[in-house]
Amino acid sequence: MKRRYIKYTAVSLLGMSSVFVSCKKSFLQLNPKGEFSESSYYSTPDQAFAGLVAAYDPLLTETGGIDGTYTDVRGPLNAASDDCYAGGGGSSDTPDWQLWNDYQLTSAAGPQNGYWPINFLGVSRANTILSKIAGVPGLSAALASRYTAEAQFLRAHYYFDLERLFKNVPLITAPLAPADIYNQVQAKPADVYTQIENDLKAAIPNLPQTVITSESGRVTQGAAIALLGKVYLYEQKYTEAAQEFAIINGTPGGTTAGFGYALQASYPAIFDPNNKFNSESIFEINFTASQAYTWNNWNAFKGSVYSEMIGPRNFGDAIYAGGWGFNPITQQLHDAFTTPYYGGGKDPRYGYTILNMDSLAALENTTYQASYQNTGFFMLKYAPLTKFLSTQGTNVLNYPNDYIEIRLADTYLMEAEALVQGGGDASRAAALINAVRARVGLAPVAATMANIKAERRLELATEGHRWFDLVRWGDAAATLAFKGFKAGTNELLPIPLNDLAATKLVQNPGYAK
Repeated sequence: MKRRYIKYTAVSLLGMSSVFVSCKKSFLQLNPKGEFSESSYYSTPDQAFAGLVAAYDPLLTETGGIDGTYTDVRGPLNAASDDCYAGGGGSSDTPDWQLWNDYQLTSAAGPQNGYWPINFLGVSRANTILSKIAGVPGLSAALASRYTAEAQFLRAHYYFDLERLFKNVPLITAPLAPADIYNQVQAKPADVYTQIENDLKAAIPNLPQTVITSESGRVTQGAAIALLGKVYLYEQKYTEAAQEFAIINGTPGGTTAGFGYALQASYPAIFDPNNKFNSESIFEINFTASQAYTWNNWNAFKGSVYSEMIGPRNFGDAIYAGGWGFNPITQQLHDAFTTPYYGGGKDPRYGYTILNMDSLAALENTTYQASYQNTGFFMLKYAPLTKFLSTQGTNVLNYPNDYIEIRLADTYLMEAEALVQGGGDASRAAALINAVRARVGLAPVAATMANIKAERRLELATEGHRWFDLVRWGDAAATLAFKGFKAGTNELLPIPLNDLAATKLVQNPGYAK
């Protein structure tokens, strides 16, 4: 894998807060130019919009954090699950992913050095725009209301990820004065979840149901309702979760009135870069091939670098471009598709989820370089296809593959789970899971937790949900024992060492300070 080593001052949660609050540099542009005073910056509607764009930006961060490495949210999460291994060029290639794959995390090293500062940067930027929006001259009331709602959603989104990954985090809802930065303490998780709920409930009425094409990727009512349902599900508030998901899901297998959500008839079409923001997409993170970025744009990439990371090493043909060999598919996931839980046959989604590279190489009488932890199985949903290889900049850094973080099949299955767990409408739960199965030609099954778990694994494989599912179900210790998962510790990531120094933060259980 090609690497980019850079020297810089590591900026943690507290450092980011201080830099952004003092505004020594403009974080409101992808390539900051000059300096500005925060007190005078938010003086036009365009500047308010730039502040909102800055709050969105951490969502698609693929490099950066404390250690300046690859931080795409899917890569480490897939490596930590039983869907994939870390892979790459060797045991020391992108070590944060390797450490989570092997459950050898320490407070000094691991993916927390990306997740923690990037999410708190998002919180900081959301707090800043929320604190300024009311005083922006010339900003219409309608736009102020929408920008506020978008920032509330974003703050809730960043905090939800922080809660799921770390649990014990400071709750910061306004820009911090410099004197307060190092005095922050961790809040009760219940208080953080209450804030997440309140932000989403406040945002929903002021968000549009749909957006025009030029605004694709901006938050909608549907995204906020779906995220609120997901938050309730993780809190085990099953009745509330089912109610929110029902708004999004409508009649299983149909089109949701008002939102226009519907399952795609073709499973592979969901992930096709030529089919962005399709009817199944509820919240989608948009990557572009048009930026023409090069290695000199480290920490500013807006194309999908992850697509290049997961391709087979030293290989290329008319269909598949090469890559760096990360996140090879585990034998366990392969076997789940080829001996499905409903009995017999190969799951129809296999051929759109897993590439059997050994079979392809034999068929074409060619070779590829085995990556670290190679199994011969590679990821297809975000694969670096030759036809999407950019002709601009450093082409391998500019794939157009989006990440649909929340999609309709996911909310169908989450509502079915909430209904089963909460003793709700069993017939609706069955209709939801079986609509997902019918889309790929599979026979109905009963709406049981065992079937819902199995269906989530196959339908959503490699999409970054599996590790969170295993942890919240209490299944992680048994399922991930082959990777070294330690119950009572590895359900959470450690607080980064940088943020423990000279602060009041306390390390998570099982990790040395």
